[in-house]
Amino acid sequence: MSGTPVRGVDVGPETRCDHYRTDRDVVAFKFACCEAYYPCFRCHEAVTDHDAAPWPRGRFDEPSVLCGVCETELTVPQYLESDYRCPSCDAAFNPGCAAHADLYFETDE
Repeated sequence: MSGTPVRGVDVGPETRCDHYRTDRDVVAFKFACCEAYYPCFRCHEAVTDHDAAPWPRGRFDEPSVLCGVCETELTVPQYLESDYRCPSCDAAFNPGCAAHADLYFETDE
């Protein structure tokens, strides 16, 4: 990663971290509380001194998901509708991230 900073624990060049290191763990999420990208909720918890605030529904039109391969920034709908692949470079994303969607995106009305 050269352009967009990604904070976390042992973050590699394609946004893999100490917590998630598979070939498909190449995405980072922006948290509303600090307007910064992290590879995962565990990284946010490890390196900040505040509770994580998921990206608010009212800002879903703003980029808040980062492809760690090509550094394309996606909106939440672009990410959720991408079938777990980057629409720019076709890198595969980890479908397991869906299990934590409520930690990354505001899911309640």
